[in-house]
Amino acid sequence: QVQLVESGGGLVQSGGSLSLSCAATGSIYAIGAMGWFRQIPGDGRHLVATITSGMGTRYMDSVQGRFTISRNNNNKTATLQMNSLRPEDTAVYYCYADGVIPNDSLYGSTHWGEGTLVAVLS
Repeated sequence: QVQLVESGGGLVQSGGSLSLSCAATGSIYAIGAMGWFRQIPGDGRHLVATITSGMGTRYMDSVQGRFTISRNNNNKTATLQMNSLRPEDTAVYYCYADGVIPNDSLYGSTHWGEGTLVAVLS
């Protein structure tokens, strides 16, 4: 059973920093892209950052230069370092992993973490 376990997040003052981590657990053969979406009430999920298995990265325009995503393929973990946080970054952040192939399957699927709240005070 593949699961994504998130940690980090919380409450921080504007200009501060937080780090989010995501660990894929279970019997996994390979993972494609990993990253985070975020969502505020009444809106859909928006991609914040993504990183491929080859370490290619992409970011939402508004976080470019402030957020850094990284991953460790051996440990099947990803980290989102968030600096210079702004009140508009306040949201629930959801980790995702795409193209997750279990050891007992040939097919990949997408998995989501449970979400963690990031609240930035002005």
